[in-house]
Amino acid sequence: MSTKGVTTMPKTEYVIEPGKQELTSTTVFDAPRELVFRAYTEADLVAQWFGPSKYRIAMDRFEPTTGGSYRVRHIGSDGQEFAFRGVIHDLVAPERICQTFEYEGVPGHVSLQTATFEALGNKTRVVEQLVFQSVMDRDGMVASGMQEGSDESIERLAELLGRMKSGK
Repeated sequence: MSTKGVTTMPKTEYVIEPGKQELTSTTVFDAPRELVFRAYTEADLVAQWFGPSKYRIAMDRFEPTTGGSYRVRHIGSDGQEFAFRGVIHDLVAPERICQTFEYEGVPGHVSLQTATFEALGNKTRVVEQLVFQSVMDRDGMVASGMQEGSDESIERLAELLGRMKSGK
């Protein structure tokens, strides 16, 4: 049986320590760092993987530069919307993105996300550190199903990277 062209789904490791205001996720993608970084910083690519597949993604604003901002909406088939926004504090291609993240449904609960992109030959390790304003905010995000949503996004990103690598 040939496995040529088959995308292996990456496994994300989460570190969520009790009583801490942060969480860290680490994923290794079977794609070069420049490709993975593009998938994080080009609006048409982000719209293909960010969030659960049951939602349509609307990129209201997406300025992937230091000092830029973004606003993304997930729109359900029933018309229900969930919006997220943030400010990009630091973007160093293809190494790092540091930005805030806020779910508009619970305003005022802002986290700081730093994603680093490490080249591992033709693979890329992405480490995301999220720092919340309180342990309660972090625990609330985890309780909301954050890991399941993140895992689905990672699977969708891996599939997109596979298509990008093959030129499809």
